[in-house]
Amino acid sequence: MNATESTNTVDPFELRKLYKYLRVVDVCDAMDGIGYFDTGLMSPEVRPLWEGMKFWGVALTLRCVPANRPMWKLNTTEEIVGAHGIWFKEVGNVSYRDQIQSGHVIVTDTGGSREVGFWGSANALGMIAAGAVGIITDGYCRDTDELILQKTPICSRARGRTIIPGRIESVEVQTPIGCGGVQVRPGDIIGCDGDGVVLVPIEIAKEVAVHARAILLADMRSRRRLYERLGMTPDATVDYDTVEAYYRQFE
Repeated sequence: MNATESTNTVDPFELRKLYKYLRVVDVCDAMDGIGYFDTGLMSPEVRPLWEGMKFWGVALTLRCVPANRPMWKLNTTEEIVGAHGIWFKEVGNVSYRDQIQSGHVIVTDTGGSREVGFWGSANALGMIAAGAVGIITDGYCRDTDELILQKTPICSRARGRTIIPGRIESVEVQTPIGCGGVQVRPGDIIGCDGDGVVLVPIEIAKEVAVHARAILLADMRSRRRLYERLGMTPDATVDYDTVEAYYRQFE
């Protein structure tokens, strides 16, 4: 597929299967190789929250903006516990849970908002339960001890402490956004691992996957020979037979 091919003929949820074993570096090398230098290379500040995280999925975009008013004083413990509901009832909140499909990655543009834990241990886990395979935000996440314990797949720019009311509003979904210095459109392929986050425009996603697979397999074979030379026990990162067998189904 080339950049001029209509995206209407492409099912991004099928394309994401081609990315299952790929590393972020393989994808970056492939994009460099076809002339897309630094395209989709998200700011290194936006990183997986915990070690060992890896996912690839289809972008579902969420645009947020700083709130233009502070949260008003609440009078009871019950109101404080229910602050989010009170805030959303007053200022509104876009709904998108019913748009989530299995394989989506929710990519969040926080509009330059200051410290606010838009994604926390409960709402982030709720998105995973709805079918999302990951969350990426150029803002903050909070409840990070629980997020790590739960292995909730989330990449964020920083860790925060404060809640949504009075700080941020979600205003639009499934529209082109900017996140971590990258334009993200609904349906683009996006993923992460320990090296960071990269986005692949859907127009080149199939071509990139083909080149990236070859790069990965070449690296696995080379490293496998070095493992054998050094007497190291083979692990999944040099098991090129499994990777080749997986991709054979797409040939």
